[in-house]
Amino acid sequence: MKYSEVRVPVLYGPQIPRQDRDDTRKRYYRAFLTLFVSWRNVIDLYDINQTWEDAFESRKNLISVHAWKIIENIQLLHECADGEYEVDDIDDLIQLIGSVDEFTAAAINATKKSTENVYIRETIEAVGKGGLFNHMNQHDQHVSNTSIDRQIIPFISATPNLIKLYSKWQDQLKIEKDRIRRSLISGKHNEDDDILDFNAVTDAVVTVMNPYNNQNNMEKYSSIPPVLRAAFLIITSHLDGDSRCRKGDNNGQLIICIPGCGGTGKSQLIRALTKYFLVTKRIHMMRKLAPTGIAAAEIDGITIHSFLGEQRHSGKLRTIKSGASKLENEWRPIEYLLIDEMSMGGLTLLGKLNRIICAAKHVDPQVPFGGVNVIFFGDYLQYRPVYDSPLHTDFSSSSSKKKQGKIPSEKEIQQRVSRSLILQMNCVVKLTQQMRTEDLRYLQLLDRLRHGQCNYDDYELLQTRVVGQPSIESLHDSPWNKAPILVFRNEVRTQINNKAAIHNATQMGHPPMICVAQDTCKGKAIEDPILLKKLLELSDSKTEHLPGLLPFVPGMPVILTQNIATELGLINGINGIFRQLVYHEDSVTTENVSEMFPNNTQYIRRPIYALIEIVKSKIECKLQDLQPKLIPIPLVEQTFQVDVADLIPKDKKPKSNQKTILSIKRSALPLMPAYCITIHKSQGQTLSKAVIDLKLPNETDDIAAVYVPLSRVKRLADLAILRPFDQKVLLMKPNKSQVAEIERLDQLCVKTRLRFSEWFQ
Repeated sequence: MKYSEVRVPVLYGPQIPRQDRDDTRKRYYRAFLTLFVSWRNVIDLYDINQTWEDAFESRKNLISVHAWKIIENIQLLHECADGEYEVDDIDDLIQLIGSVDEFTAAAINATKKSTENVYIRETIEAVGKGGLFNHMNQHDQHVSNTSIDRQIIPFISATPNLIKLYSKWQDQLKIEKDRIRRSLISGKHNEDDDILDFNAVTDAVVTVMNPYNNQNNMEKYSSIPPVLRAAFLIITSHLDGDSRCRKGDNNGQLIICIPGCGGTGKSQLIRALTKYFLVTKRIHMMRKLAPTGIAAAEIDGITIHSFLGEQRHSGKLRTIKSGASKLENEWRPIEYLLIDEMSMGGLTLLGKLNRIICAAKHVDPQVPFGGVNVIFFGDYLQYRPVYDSPLHTDFSSSSSKKKQGKIPSEKEIQQRVSRSLILQMNCVVKLTQQMRTEDLRYLQLLDRLRHGQCNYDDYELLQTRVVGQPSIESLHDSPWNKAPILVFRNEVRTQINNKAAIHNATQMGHPPMICVAQDTCKGKAIEDPILLKKLLELSDSKTEHLPGLLPFVPGMPVILTQNIATELGLINGINGIFRQLVYHEDSVTTENVSEMFPNNTQYIRRPIYALIEIVKSKIECKLQDLQPKLIPIPLVEQTFQVDVADLIPKDKKPKSNQKTILSIKRSALPLMPAYCITIHKSQGQTLSKAVIDLKLPNETDDIAAVYVPLSRVKRLADLAILRPFDQKVLLMKPNKSQVAEIERLDQLCVKTRLRFSEWFQ
């Protein structure tokens, strides 16, 4: 088509993506193929089993010289619009920060007063008033008098022998990790003979399903809750080819959801299903996945990200090219996917999983999950995913309708497709019967809490557990001095952990020992003291969970903050006990780095590794010269961005089109103290004792903020509440999309009961 005058085309929807970013490269190639290559249908642009990058490379000769000039100019426009600092600009920016005197920096910090900071200060004060730091003695610490304690020196400079041992340990762990990962992905476990013993199947499964019953197997089987038994029979009968389970929509494909709150038997059911697949010689047909490392470890599975072969929060998806026989072979035997903790799984992640299954299985993308049967477990009233939209997102709601005048982004389109997968669930078995009841009144309270229907009696009952009441006079008393404190904010957690570490070190007669992270910018070490102080004191939630200042106390409880080896149980969120820190010689200094720590603090600037006792690790090999469950945790590198605008005086601010953002690479130990943890981190764990806070931060309206901390313990007697709280927090209700999804699942549950009525009796 030709025009008599020059015209500028205006494209609706998202802007043309850029080529030099992993998260937009796929859209880049797709957009330019669509715009500059002639086509009538999709096969003119994209062959089956071909990535968009491959499609672009094979068709770029069809793009005219004039069109190539346009493509180059679009990329140039992106680069010009960035306004980000180049190398010289970064040096100028750091120099500008260096010109700020200490009085200006103090004035900047003094202005940072907000409602949020008041909340943080009051929470920390409440912990202090609870007596946690006032009466501890050495016997009250998280230090066990084990042989490990007596044999290991907690802080030691490296020797050539220790360096060699550390290298051997890393090699051993890599071999072990690869071995277990191959078995998890391929489904190949230790192979016994292929003879199936049906009695062994029945005995094993019944025992797993009802571990609390000491009767014989027939009595055990009859005492298993009917709903739990029905869920097991529906899935295993489908596996065995029962025609009743393969009727209806989706050509016999089973997409089942098994919702239920804690203690209703989800874990037992997952173990029973695993056992059934194993003893019937079909374990290679099932994979167990979860959105987080902790959840994956609980079911002896792997994370969805790891299974897909991609990094968490990465926009780069593992692609399948034609002839990728290895990946196709990995997926070929898989017929069942078990996905736990569905509340923390998001629509974007589910969409990635769906696309890669369809591609690996060479199945029409219209077939949900490539025809693989999917079993969802979880509770929608737990915390939602942090970087994604929850599976229960309702795109037909009023808030979504307000956006109908706008063209949806590609991300939203993909999420809508993922939501359509959830809507194809054809079977629901809701678990409601408690299997570990220890406090009936408390369980009834939790059930009312789920519906926002707690009464005044419930409120008064919880008030009896507030610190300072006769039942809990002080947090310095046992067992509360060893119980983790659950809080809402990372800043609160960090400050309480630092205070606890300082106090415990003092009680032991040791100076506080602090590991200092090593930060660089464009390969250069950060030397400016004001910038360095800002970086080291940043919340680890802003530094990819690598703390700038990490205190260590002998026997201190710690949490791993990175997935070191999911297959070995070395996962983000796993608990351990600090036993030893090995560092380079002459790397300890007493020069004050931060006002957060006392003057006698010793700072370790070049750590090598830390020995952590991790009871739940899955390492089967014996590490040379190490006792079982002692794991060497290495340094980890992460890159994060930080805005330094608040460090620059107003009269020296850069131009408006320039960003005051620095990209920082940090090397540090992926650990944090666990005297105090965030409530979000506690999800999925059952705690023997817990101290929780029910005074919520402003604008908190998620029912999970109340339900998750209260449901971490089995009995009210195992709970301490940090300070008085408002009754209205017990009246928060699930949001509209949660309610709508729960009602939809309830309706499907009724249909499932009618369809398999004999199994629910």
